Amino acid sequence: MKEIEVLPPFIKLEQFLKLANVADTGGMAKMMILDGIVEVNGEVCTMRGKKIYDGDKVDVNFEEGTEEFICRIK
Repeated sequence: MKEIEVLPPFIKLEQFLKLANVADTGGMAKMMILDGIVEVNGEVCTMRGKKIYDGDKVDVNFEEGTEEFICRIK
C-alpha cells in the first residue's frame, strides 16, 4: 500500500487519482470512477468529487491487479 500525502483538510477523489499517478488526466480519473473500478474504504465509489480525508483507503481495481493507496495529511 502506497501512502499519498495531501494538504489539509481533504482532496477530491479525481485529484487523488492523479496525484497517485494512476490517472494521467482529470478526464481519465472521471472515467475510472464512473466505470466502478475505484473503491474508497472498501466500497465502490462512483461519485465524482468525493472528498478523501486522512486515513481513507483508495483501491483501484485494474484487470492486471489492484493498486492500494492510503491518504495522509501533511
